Order: sequence, then structure tokens, then C-alpha cells
Amino acid sequence: MPQKIHLTGQMPENWALALKELTDELGFIPSDAGMEIVCRQGEALAVDSDGQTVRLTWAQPIQFYRALSLIPLPLAPCSIHEKPRFASVGPMFDCSRNAVLKPEAVKLFLRKMALMGLNLGMLYTEDTYEIPEQPFFGYKRGRYTYEELKALDDYAALFGIELCPCIQVLGHLKRVLHWPAFHALRDNAEVLLADDECTYTLIDQMLRAASAPFRSRRIHIGMDEAYGVGLGEHLARFGYEDPRSVIGRHLTRVLDIADKYGLQPMMWSDMYFHLDGGGYHSENMPSEKAIAAVDRRVSLVYWDYYHAKEEQYAWALKKHAVFGVPTVFAGGLWTWPGPAPVYPLAIENTVAGLSACMKADVDTVLATAWGDNGAECNMLAALLGLQLYGEMTYTGAYDPDALAARFRRCCGADARAFLDLSRLNYTPAIKNLPADPANVCKFMLYQDPLVQLFEADTEGYHLAEHFAALVPLYARHAAENPAYELLFEHYAALAHALALKCAWHENAAKAVRTGDRELAAELAASVPAAIEAVQILRQLWRRLWESTNKPNGFEVIDVRLGGVAARLDTAREKMRAFADGRVDDIPELSEPSLVCKRRPDGSIGCTNTMDEIATACTIDW
Repeated sequence: MPQKIHLTGQMPENWALALKELTDELGFIPSDAGMEIVCRQGEALAVDSDGQTVRLTWAQPIQFYRALSLIPLPLAPCSIHEKPRFASVGPMFDCSRNAVLKPEAVKLFLRKMALMGLNLGMLYTEDTYEIPEQPFFGYKRGRYTYEELKALDDYAALFGIELCPCIQVLGHLKRVLHWPAFHALRDNAEVLLADDECTYTLIDQMLRAASAPFRSRRIHIGMDEAYGVGLGEHLARFGYEDPRSVIGRHLTRVLDIADKYGLQPMMWSDMYFHLDGGGYHSENMPSEKAIAAVDRRVSLVYWDYYHAKEEQYAWALKKHAVFGVPTVFAGGLWTWPGPAPVYPLAIENTVAGLSACMKADVDTVLATAWGDNGAECNMLAALLGLQLYGEMTYTGAYDPDALAARFRRCCGADARAFLDLSRLNYTPAIKNLPADPANVCKFMLYQDPLVQLFEADTEGYHLAEHFAALVPLYARHAAENPAYELLFEHYAALAHALALKCAWHENAAKAVRTGDRELAAELAASVPAAIEAVQILRQLWRRLWESTNKPNGFEVIDVRLGGVAARLDTAREKMRAFADGRVDDIPELSEPSLVCKRRPDGSIGCTNTMDEIATACTIDW
């Protein structure tokens, strides 16, 4: 039963409506009776209690809701004083890699953010927002309507959370530019055609539509990884020019349009470091040429998810400081290498990065949750990473026990359960590197049962045994964390499918090469159970997907898992024929396998695209 609380004093605007939305998260109901909480607006967050009455101080609305979550239950004497190290901090959710978060799911994350004290949110939408003049922009992709985004902005404002748009205005626009309606605006398949007036008409529409639903005037305009700019249609039409000059002129035009709408843009900063032929961590400070190229109207977003040492981030931040414009830091929640998050790297690299940001007086921090190659990792799995950003922001340090306690309070879950999700990628003998972890569960899920590209790389690693042990573990986590039961049931099904599939991979080639027809018969007989496990995984995956995402995009997962099942069936037929003596060879399995991914130190790099995993042939062309 929710506990009644009696609030008096100074509360934020709309506090009663906000607390109604937070009833399930906080477990509090405002009343004329109950726990006495005396509130006032002051200079910093504080929760003081003598065991009878609570005195709550907040400086910003978001701190009011975090402070409520800090009240010890049952009430006991306490004195908690916190001051955020960053003015703005929060997640950036990737809604462009097939999965578009449902508005209901975004609201769930906003409620969790309120208790964590995170006051900034971004939805990364390359084309998944509506432009009235462009019906093919985000067509069939689950794009957000103006009304959906406006309602989300209103909801975020209840808690004092700023939502701001995050788009692209040069590269990363392949899903837009593949439509015939946009072919005239292509420099290449990914990049808009700079210096064409029709391009700036489109960008005007993009900036207006993307910013219109939001109170915030901040906007992230991307501008990263525009590979080949100036070297495609632009080269044919205008002749050769240094691509850096093309990008600079394009940015000026974009910022002029942003000025027209009163927007305050930020953009990824890496392009300015590449002007010197280096990067964030090269030995030299930025050149005068690079410094002069920065437009004073834009903030620079330094993104870095790949380093484990504070001094590496400190050096890159020092280099950013010479540009003379605000620096935003973007760390990573490591949701992108496949179905399972990589928490060891998310934690280690975040602690190092945020520690450096505190010392460098960085004002704004983002926690990126990318969904590369199909958004296979559900965003719910990133909640513990978000909690880490909240606790480091308000306490200045990483304390695993304190993090776990706060996660239990804010998200109603066991931190250990979420950390255990990474065991799908952390397997015996395979070493993970800070910048290039092995995403074992993905490449073993999609590895072909006949054309086994990773056979030599994983030889002797006993992966079937490893994954089998995770099935009861995730089943227990599902039972003990009811709010996330479906999430852990999905991972239990994934582990089960992997265990059965890996048992095939560990024995199939051996059976054929040694002529062991008895083993071949056992393998053929095992395949129907593996196919059934894949089908159960597919069904649970879809339920999980549609619980948090719009339905668009899951067709890709369906195709992938359907392909796994089909290839298993083909493998069963061939192995049965071999076992029965109807054929004397299965050429795909008898061909020797080479070590292609495993390094001498035992590490295997992240392999995250289907054309690298499923086949040595080509998928898309």
C-alpha cells in the first residue's frame, strides 16, 4: 500500500500532478495526514529528519523528486546533502536503428529519471519524426507525430526535465535518402548534397518540425561521420573542393536557419579534430586552423565510450577547452553490441569519463543508449547505467553498494540481476577490451550452423555449458524482479537457444571430419529442440519489443531469427543424410576453419553486422 505523506511549505509547480504520476515509483500519496514533510526551495538538495518529521530542500524541481526518493523507509533519522556536479544530465535514446520507443515507454523512463535526478533527455531521431511537407520522411518507420512529442515534452516538464530534439543535418540519413523522393538531394547514399538550395529548404523543414514540439531551444544537429561529403554528386556538379570547406560552409547555412528559429545547436565535435588528421586522443593540441573553423554559435559534444582511464578523458577535455565554446560530454551505456548490454565497460568507462568531467567543470552530460544494427538490446536493460549517471552526478563518486540501493529504490530491481545480463557476452577464456568487447551472444546466435565463420575462433571455449548455466539464473531474476519479468524471461530464452545452438557448433564439424555417424545422428535429432528454442525466443522478443517500442522494426528481428530456424532445419536435413550414410560429406562443415577474429591475447573483437556473422557471401548486394 502507498504511504500517505503530508507536504507543506514550498513545492514545485504542478507537484501534485507529478506525484500522482509517480505513485507507483515512489509509493507515496499526498494526504492531509501521514508522514510530515516540510519543503522549501533553497540552494541545494537536502533531506533531514529526526525520525518524526522530514525537512526537504530543493533548488530545482528535479531535485524535489530525487529528494523524495532519498527519504529512508521506514522513516529514520538522516541528514543527506547533495549538490549536482552537472547542470544538465540525462540519457539520449537511439530511436533511429529500427526501434522507436513508444510514448508510454518514454514516460516510464521519465519517471525513473525524476527519481534519479536526471533533468535532460534526448530522443535521437534521424528520420523518425514527422515533417508535414515530406510524407516519405520516416515513412513506415514508426515516426513520432508532433502530438506525441508535444505530449512527451509536457509530461517531462511536470518533473522539471528538459527534452530536446536530436537529429542529423548532413550524414547518417541513409533511410531518408534511399527514397526516390529524396534522390535529388543525395551527395551519396548517406549524405545530403551540400550547397544545393533544395537541401536547405529540407533542413529548414527539419529544424522547424523537430523543434516545434519542445519547450527547449537546445537542439542536437549531429554532423558526425558524413563520410564522402563533397566527393559524390557534389563533385560531379561543383567540381573538387576540400571536403572540410564544404562541411564548414554547410554548417554555416544550417546555423543560419537555426538562428531563424531561435535555436541553440550542439553538434558532435570529432570533425574538428579530424581537421588536423588526428583525433580526440592524439598527442597534439588543436591547430589554429581547427580552432578558427569552429562556429561560435554551436556547442561541441565530445563523445567517448571507449576509455577506462580518467586521464584519457581529461586530455581530450583539455583539447576541447581551447575552442572557446561550451563542451558537452557524451558517455555510453553500451547497449549497442547486440542483444545484451556490456555493463563492465559501461561502468568502468563512465566512472572515468564523469570523474574527468567534474574536474573540468563540464556543464552538460549525456548518457547515450545506441541501438546499432537493429536495436536488439531493449532500452530497459540500460536502467542501471542511467542510475550510475544519477548517483555520480549527485555524490561525485561510484559506490557499488550505494548504486544498488538507489537502483532498488528508483527502479524496483536488483542491480545484480542487471549486471548479470552482461554474462551473455563475458564468457570463459574470451577476453574483452575497453574499446572492442566480444559480443559473443550475438555472433553465436546468428552464426550459420553449416558455414561456421567463428568455429576456429571459439574452439575449446565450452560456450554451450556457459549459456546453459545462465538459463536458471535469468529465470530466477525474472521471478525476483516482477516489474522486469518479461525482460529476464527474454534473456532466459536467449540463453537457452544459445546453449542448444552452441552444442551443435561445438560438434557438427567434428562429426563430419571424423566420420562419426553416431554423433551425427545425435546432432540431427537435437535440431528440432533448437528450432523450438529459437521460435520461443522470437515470440518473447516480440512481446518485449512491443512492450517498449512501436511495432515497426521488429520485422528485421523476425527475418533474422526466421533465418536461423530455416538454416537449422537445412543443417538437420544434411546431418541426417550424413548419419544415415546417404552422403559421405557435408562440404560446408568439412572445409577447414581459420582463426579470423581471435587475437593472440585471447580477445575477440565486436562483430555487430549480419554480413560479418551469418555468411562469407554478401547479404545486401
